[in-house]
Amino acid sequence: MKGVMRFGKNGKLSPRYIGPYRIVKRIGNIAYKLELPHELSAMHPVFHISMLKKCMGDPSLIVQTENVGIKENLSYEEIPVQILDRQVRKLRTKEVASVKVLWRNQFVEEATWEAEEEMKMRYPHLFESGENAVEGNNSLLSTP
Repeated sequence: MKGVMRFGKNGKLSPRYIGPYRIVKRIGNIAYKLELPHELSAMHPVFHISMLKKCMGDPSLIVQTENVGIKENLSYEEIPVQILDRQVRKLRTKEVASVKVLWRNQFVEEATWEAEEEMKMRYPHLFESGENAVEGNNSLLSTP
């Protein structure tokens, strides 16, 4: 379940890159020191080259730290925007309902499947307006 995430943790749902930030100094062959903003002052400013990506100048790819809402402990909370799809998976003894969720500051390709029950408990407003539309897909996804 998505919720509070920390930078530096591995996971497919963690933000890929934030920035861009100016390179202050090259340290050896494989590390760079970056000029980080004040809200990221708790992070060490030296990064291995594998953690960096060259900024190509496309403004749609840049995620500003103000938009992400980084807290003092370098964590942030993902906010769901829309339910895109619904599916019911049949296991041996039970059925598990999932919804495909589009998250703020992410593309449609990065939408994730989450448990429907947990999403209804944490974000009931997503199901109030579009409940009929989401449940309407149920008949299409059911198997005899």
